[in-house]
Amino acid sequence: MTKLTKRIVDALRPDPTRDVFKWDGELRGFGVRVKPSGARSFLVQYRNTHGQTRRMVVGAVGTLTPDEARSIARQRLAEVCDGDQARS
Repeated sequence: MTKLTKRIVDALRPDPTRDVFKWDGELRGFGVRVKPSGARSFLVQYRNTHGQTRRMVVGAVGTLTPDEARSIARQRLAEVCDGDQARS
């Protein structure tokens, strides 16, 4: 897998029937989601202590660059690992 870049994120196209995900090759659990409406957001995906998959939006594409979003995602994943996340 490759590192998410602006070029890769901009090239993603929405699918009218489902969300489209593209995952980062550098930071596990970090990716971008494109909704059928075309809305794009950076997100992190992780498993909580009960083994349930959770997703947390980091920010909107265009508001954050992929590198800025990756940095925030790294912080969010560290918080989850430390048990500081109330949503887990």
